[in-house]
Amino acid sequence: MKVLVTCPPMLRLIDEFRPTFTEKGIELVTPEVVQTLTEKQLMEILPAVHGWIIGDDPATRKVFEAGRAGNFRAAVKWGVGVDNVDFQACSDLGIPVINTPQMFGEEVGSLAVHYLIGLARETFFIDRNVRNGEWPKPAGISLFGKTVALIGFGDIGQAAARQMLAFGLKIIVYDPFVKPSDNDRNKFSFHAFPEHLDEADFVVITCALTSATRHLICEDSLAKMKDGVRLVNVSRGSIVDETALIEALHSGKVHSAALDVFENEPLPDGSALRSFERCIFGTHNGSNTLDAVRRASKVAMKRMFEFLEV
Repeated sequence: MKVLVTCPPMLRLIDEFRPTFTEKGIELVTPEVVQTLTEKQLMEILPAVHGWIIGDDPATRKVFEAGRAGNFRAAVKWGVGVDNVDFQACSDLGIPVINTPQMFGEEVGSLAVHYLIGLARETFFIDRNVRNGEWPKPAGISLFGKTVALIGFGDIGQAAARQMLAFGLKIIVYDPFVKPSDNDRNKFSFHAFPEHLDEADFVVITCALTSATRHLICEDSLAKMKDGVRLVNVSRGSIVDETALIEALHSGKVHSAALDVFENEPLPDGSALRSFERCIFGTHNGSNTLDAVRRASKVAMKRMFEFLEV
């Protein structure tokens, strides 16, 4: 029996997990993956494997159909986000599939706060210029008393909100699917997007990518924001219309942005985003701590073994 693993964080620790697969009589298929494999590559590989632990790859109907024509039997999406997985295709084809939710709230939430502080005090900008022999002293902004518009109040959003309270930040929460407790209402202000968006000094995105949130941050919503707003996205790149964001950065409407995710990953060499020195860029790496990778990988393995009945 063979299992394909295409999740880069899990692949980097794969030697730790290999003995467990061996004990189950499973051969691992571990291609070199920078961010994702292509649909064509997956269609070539999947028919020869029985299970697939998915990263952010294009897990499309065509891919699953190719697998189903061969030995393929089950899939587990490593991590929380499932926007890249065609669950309806799996249902139609009789392929069991599941993700590993509530794995990375603390890790991704604290990265969002880390980026927020970096934008406020321009620490990344200072670091880059000191390394180049300069000695810049940009005036940042204080956190205490500032307002954050937090888009998404799931596991990650709640972790970020709790941590941001420690800095004396006021937090407006947007999440139509959350029924806040009385305790939450005492700490945070809940509204329908984009109400009160013009009050925010920071916008922090932690929501899932859906048809409703795709390009939620666009020309119209950016226009409603305060001049000089700072934007953080640790969720999915397509929630932000990058063309609109680039224009807002050029005009100064957005002072700077911290983006761990992009519409196209890796960020293309020619992207105009690269020209904004005060921006902070990540590599879709918010969940990638040794502790979190081990935790999520063990859950993914357990669920795969259950699907394959080994």
